[in-house]
Amino acid sequence: MEPRATKQIRKSDRTRAAILSAAFDFVWSHPFRDMTVQSLMAETGASRSAFYQYFDGRHELMESMLDILQHEILEAAAPWISGVGDPVALLREALAGLVRVCYDRGPFLRAVTDAAPTDKRIEEAWNDFLRRFDDASTARIQADQEQRLIPAFDARPVAVALNRLDASALIDSFGRRPRSRPEPVREALMRIWISTLYGAKWLASESSTLVRT
Repeated sequence: MEPRATKQIRKSDRTRAAILSAAFDFVWSHPFRDMTVQSLMAETGASRSAFYQYFDGRHELMESMLDILQHEILEAAAPWISGVGDPVALLREALAGLVRVCYDRGPFLRAVTDAAPTDKRIEEAWNDFLRRFDDASTARIQADQEQRLIPAFDARPVAVALNRLDASALIDSFGRRPRSRPEPVREALMRIWISTLYGAKWLASESSTLVRT
């Protein structure tokens, strides 16, 4: 019985992953409102009823996609969020990772933000998603302020402003084809974050690195 149970779990994981993959592919060229269970399952080769073994509907699917994106971004941002060392170098590494993730996931970000104004459940999921990054950024800014690496100011509003700027720039640049080149977007975000938090003096010494990275 044990090998059979393991095989079933693995098949279940593959089916769920296939549904999520089909959903991410769908939003490259369609808005969330046009997503149907039938169209997604046609891409996976599984039955329509199989969808409901993993999700109670499109909204739970979208929330699961947001969870995946949140994990990917937090992993990319980990060097600055929780790393130890030169904070500017760590921030550069984190923002480079953020741009890499959002270059791949930009259409999904656009699908969520396009749907949120008219869909309360998606709006709440999107706000929770943003709040997680606001919390993490605020905590890091405050930690660096305690070490006098960042000037004293109210960290939360600055973190929120920087994160909203990121979201807007990344969606505008990568939200639909043709996508913008990632390098100029990455450099712009680095300049804004570094100068805002650590001071413009860092940019002179960092500028050559920003261009090469």
